[in-house]
Amino acid sequence: MFEFSANQETHPFTDSAEHGASRLDILEMGQGYLDQIERLLHDTLALNPNNLSSYFALYKLLFRQSRLAEAERVARLALAVSARLGHFASAWQWHTPATAHWADTHSPAHFHLFTLKALSFILLRQGRINDSLEILVKLEEIDPADLVGGSVIRSYAQGCMAAPTPQQSQDLEPA
Repeated sequence: MFEFSANQETHPFTDSAEHGASRLDILEMGQGYLDQIERLLHDTLALNPNNLSSYFALYKLLFRQSRLAEAERVARLALAVSARLGHFASAWQWHTPATAHWADTHSPAHFHLFTLKALSFILLRQGRINDSLEILVKLEEIDPADLVGGSVIRSYAQGCMAAPTPQQSQDLEPA
């Protein structure tokens, strides 16, 4: 068994500073504990499927392991749960600035925005640039103040679009 301690770091969508920070401390413990960490997160979600910070920690863990399809599945589940908790439609395509109070950093709505940003990055890493950009355009619409930093991912996506593919690079090289 392993031990961990919570630091003072807080995240806007956690139930309490200690609870959310401790999940991130677990993530940073090292490679030797990844299976245990993943089991702990799944167990936590089985006991409390509304625990948004556990979804965050799980999709982040899976993403860091390059298990992108699984990270996408968890992020999409987190979006559905946060929409249910926030009392708005889970279909992000329908969201408007008036759908929810997106700026309330302690709300399921803000977690939803944050997870949309994460999903856009997961999709980008999967090479699904257009899908990622579609989400980022919506984020720009419903989060014009860029509270969750969607513009950073959008810049990265635009850079990916501008970068030549390996085949294009070969075509540009002199023979």
